[in-house]
This record gives sequence, C-alpha cells and structure tokens, in this order.
Amino acid sequence: MDEPSKNNHRSVKTSTDMLISGFVASLSDEHRMLVVLKAQLYGGTWEPMLDDLQNRLEGKPYIFKLVNRIKDDIERIEQMRKFEEQHKVDLAEYVELS
Repeated sequence: MDEPSKNNHRSVKTSTDMLISGFVASLSDEHRMLVVLKAQLYGGTWEPMLDDLQNRLEGKPYIFKLVNRIKDDIERIEQMRKFEEQHKVDLAEYVELS
C-alpha cells in the first residue's frame, strides 16, 4: 500500500504523526523562523546555520544575520535538530514556510 506524503491530509494519524504535530504546535515564532531559514537559506540543514551563528559570536565572517539572541537560537536549533534526528523527520515539511 502506498504511504501518503507527510503534508497530505489523512484520516488516521500514527502516534509518530501526533508526536510531530504536537512538537510543531509547541514551537515558538522564533523556532518556526529558524526552521524557515534552514529550509530557505541553508539548504535544509542545520550545520551551516550553526556555523554562521558560531562565527558571528567569534567575530568571524558569517553568511546571514539572524537575530540578536544568538545563544538562544543555537539552543533552539539544537533542540529541533535532536527532535528531527530522533524521529527521522524534517520539520520544514510540517512548518508553513510562507
């Protein structure tokens, strides 16, 4: 049987779907913005964004100026990256990227 894509509506949700939906619903606007930036500016991966933030903290050249709360953003990214790794998902598939 074919599995529907993650963005399609379906009548039955798995426990993983519910877990992901709950996690995404709990994300702050700052978290969501980081997911959007990851998807649109950093090729869908966290590492280049984390490198940019670390470089900015160290006074090195960086690609994109995010926000003044660099350490908070780094913590948010680590939290979301860990969730993605644990559940084998890309949050960009669940967060509206408009």
